[in-house]
Amino acid sequence: MTERILVTGGAGYIGANIAAALCKRPATEVLVVDDFSSGDWRNLIHVDCEVRACDCDDPALLDEIADGAFSAIFHEAAITDTTVMDQRLMIEVNTNAFASILEASCISSTRLIYASSAGTYGNSPPPNSVGCGEAPENIYGFSKLAMDRIASRYYERHRASIIGLRYFNVYGPGETHKNEKQGNKTASMILQLYDQLKSDQNPRLFKYGEQKRDFVYIGDLINANMAALDAPRSGVCNVGSGIARSFNDIIQISASILNIDADIEYIDNPHTFYQNHTEADLSASKALLNWQPEWSLERGIQEYIECLERGHRGPLETA
Repeated sequence: MTERILVTGGAGYIGANIAAALCKRPATEVLVVDDFSSGDWRNLIHVDCEVRACDCDDPALLDEIADGAFSAIFHEAAITDTTVMDQRLMIEVNTNAFASILEASCISSTRLIYASSAGTYGNSPPPNSVGCGEAPENIYGFSKLAMDRIASRYYERHRASIIGLRYFNVYGPGETHKNEKQGNKTASMILQLYDQLKSDQNPRLFKYGEQKRDFVYIGDLINANMAALDAPRSGVCNVGSGIARSFNDIIQISASILNIDADIEYIDNPHTFYQNHTEADLSASKALLNWQPEWSLERGIQEYIECLERGHRGPLETA
């Protein structure tokens, strides 16, 4: 029996990678929906799926969801630029649209897997665990926390099948076109620093490069999403590497792979809402998804740079 799976935001970085992975599953048809405000058609050139240009909460699409047209939904559509400060816009696009999709999926009992964010933790002390230290530093993080709270109410009241995945700092193939219209400023720091090193610029970091993040490779994130299809219960969990690394580490690893001497330029940080240290507690992720990360930062950057060096710009080839 053929499954039909919906991916919202499927022309974006993560959505396109998920769509590519789903298309390689046997007896699976994929519908990608995107408004193409930040996603890019080039991410889907080699992804054999149906593509539809519309908002993720388009009434006709919501009717399809409610009628049971899909066996599962991956909801990746969102404003992901954390510097957007328009509160109403962020809530309308991220939280309100999600609530509409959630309501429709509950009518048809369709499994819904959605992208939450480590931004929900703000600058709470790591390790970051679901249910603890949820104090966002910006409207983006709050919009994702609001999504998690709505989801919690639904699976408690309606026994709906809902999995929320709090993504930490994702990097890897497929993000080259991410928000290219905005100067690629929302691409991962791994890609931004690679571009600086390759163009003979001094790599730039906020003083003094020791801020730490949980960097998770796209291959691990894809595996977590695929595992969510078979999760035995609903819930929210983290998707990260479980190990925080500094921005200085990224430059050291990348420069070594590229055989480049890097002279780092440290600059002032203009952002008051900046997260200084994130690190995912993965205990709930292992319990809910039976999943754990496979890529170290060294292995992930090595694989990513190899893709970039040979000109590969689409989703992960091995997905």
